[in-house]
Formats: sequence, structure tokens, C-alpha cells
Amino acid sequence: MVREFLEKIQFDELVKRNVHFEDNRKFFAHSKNTTFLQLLYQLILGYKVDSAANALRHDPIFKLILNEVEGSSQSTISRLLSESTEKNLDELNQLTQALVKLFHESQASQEVVLDLDSTHSDTFGHQESTDYNAHYGTTGYHPLLAFDGLTGLFLGAKLRSGNQYTSKGVGPFVRDLLDSYKNRTTELNILIRGDSGFATPEIYELADDYSVQFVIRVKANTKLQSIAEHLITYGDDTNWEETEVQYFNIAYQAKSWKKPQRVVIKSTRKGLLFRHEFVTTNLSTVIHNDQVFEMYQNRGTMENYIKEIKSGFYFDKTDSSAFLTNAIRMTISGIAYNLMLLMKYLVFPKTERKSLIDTIRFRLLKVASRLTYHAHRVQVQFSSSNVYDKEFETILQNLNFL
Repeated sequence: MVREFLEKIQFDELVKRNVHFEDNRKFFAHSKNTTFLQLLYQLILGYKVDSAANALRHDPIFKLILNEVEGSSQSTISRLLSESTEKNLDELNQLTQALVKLFHESQASQEVVLDLDSTHSDTFGHQESTDYNAHYGTTGYHPLLAFDGLTGLFLGAKLRSGNQYTSKGVGPFVRDLLDSYKNRTTELNILIRGDSGFATPEIYELADDYSVQFVIRVKANTKLQSIAEHLITYGDDTNWEETEVQYFNIAYQAKSWKKPQRVVIKSTRKGLLFRHEFVTTNLSTVIHNDQVFEMYQNRGTMENYIKEIKSGFYFDKTDSSAFLTNAIRMTISGIAYNLMLLMKYLVFPKTERKSLIDTIRFRLLKVASRLTYHAHRVQVQFSSSNVYDKEFETILQNLNFL
């Protein structure tokens, strides 16, 4: 079913146009593009380790979808990854953006919420550029990620050493993403959203350069706390037993900022004392203060996207000793994640669009069946007692109309 979907969206052509693995071998059984496709299938089906290829290469279904006598071995996959270059990493990022574009066009998207965050990938051994991260209390990498907060679409990632600060390198990273959205047939309204680690002048300047909006949390400091304390009001009729929330809007400029920015203050009282929160934005004051905070708080869904891409597609897999190879692994996991998200939006029933990959594998991909050959035809026969037959048939029908 996954192979049928990739045929419908002409994924092979997308790969050929965007990714060019250098191959100087005189004799080989598998092209690098075919090995790359096999790796994607393994990730989608839930095979975390490369050594699974040694068994899967003989699997009749795998041989069918790859159109090969047998699939690639673990050593062939390892060579593909280790021989890939910085140029290939850039090309894989281009492929990611090609899938993002395909998604936007299929959904006629006009709005993107560019959610920024970082996560941690543990390392075990002597991986290149690994380092200790005091926040997570462990050694590893500290990749930078971007998702579309409205759909969960993976927009991009940048692998970094474990000791890098949250916003390190965020300027070039976001600029590359915004550049990729420039020449779209439909103009996108973009909102950048992030926690206090991304409250940097780089983001504010990019927002001005590209005419995009931002909503970013600001760390509390003595000056902001003092301003908030002078703005809060008490009345004779104040009920001290109830929780009270007050919102304020100020123009504020930190020393590192080139110009003042709108800062929205949320002051919450439980009992006698107020707790203050701060969000900076360039949104028009037509957007009320409470709406600004609501927009920021919705970024909590990004934690679910990060959890899904890590646990479901092994985004944090760091088996290789080379930094570049681990970056390529990470990007390929993001491509596998996007393929399944695109598939859910285009051919899954609406009720199944929020299904996690583990659920999809259990219900639709890893299904007990019998493979038979008859009259030059190959048939996959399901059990008559398969409880998810209707969902499977619905998806196949939707594929036919794609």
C-alpha cells in the first residue's frame, strides 16, 4: 500500500530530481536510489536497525515493492550512508522541501506556523562532535527542529553538537526555510513560534526581512518584572480566593534588540501574589493580548510531533561514528515521517489522520497474509477475520482516485 502511494505521488521522480548519490562502482547489484528506498521502507515499517535488511532482503513483499531479485544487505545500506556527502545532505533537505511543497499544494495551504524547538539525541561511544548537555544531563547531540504547528509537517532539522545552546545557528536555519517558500504559486502567511530560547535579534530581523510574523516567549528579567508589578491593579471588590488574570501590552527593547518590540504580559494571581509571563510579537494590536498568549500556548503540540518522529521513525538514531552520517540518518527519518503524514492526509479516512505510526503499522502495514503466485500474477490474500479490512479497502479506493 505504501509503494502504491509513492507511485501515485511520483516519489521516484522526486528522488531522481533532487538527490544524486555519487556512485563510482563498476559492478553492483543495487543502485543507491533503490537502497535509499529500501531504507525508507524499513523506517516506515518500524525496523530500527540496519541489520534487519539481512532478513528483509529475502522477504517476498520487499522484493516485490523494490522490483528486485533480492533487496540490499545491511552492509550495502551502511555504505550508502557512510559514502554520502555534504552535498547529499543538502539534496535530502531539498527532497524534504519538495514533500513540504507537495503537501501545501495538495491541501491548498495558505498558512504555516513555523514552530522552532530543539531536542536531544543520546550517543553511546565515540561519535564525532558529541558533547555533554547540562540541561538534559547526558552526552549526545542537540539538533534544531522545525515543524508546521498546524499540520505536524516536518519542515527541517539541523544536527548540532550536544553542548550547543538552543538558538545556536537558528538564523541561517530559518532563513533557508523561508527562502524555500519564496517562489510558491500561492503566497504563504507564515508565523514563527518558539520558546524563550529563540528570543533572539536574528529572528526579529528575519521577520522584518521576509515580512512574516512571530510569537516568542521572553525570559523574565528584573526590568520586565518591575514593569509588570507597576501595571497590575487591585480593587476593593477583589476576591482573593479566586484566580485572576490580567493582560498588558507594552513596547520593550532589550539591549541586544535593534528596535522596540511589542511585549504582551500575562499576570496570573493565585492568592496574594502575581506570576508574570512575557511574550513578544510583531502581530498587530488587532490581535488581542489573550489571543497572543493562546497562539503561543498552542505550540505545546510540537512536543507530540517530536515524540512521534523520535519514537516512531528513529530520528534520534546515532549509530554511526561520523557526524555527517548521523545527520543524514536524521534527515532520512524526517522524510519517512513526512511521507506517512502526506499519506494520512491524502488517502486515509479523516477519522484516521491523527493515528500514530505504531497504530498504522499494527492495523494496516504488518498484517498477516498469504502470498500466492498464479497465472503470472502475484496475490496477497488477507485473513477473512481481519478486523481492519474496511479501513484497508477505503484507503485502496482513495489511492485509485488520487
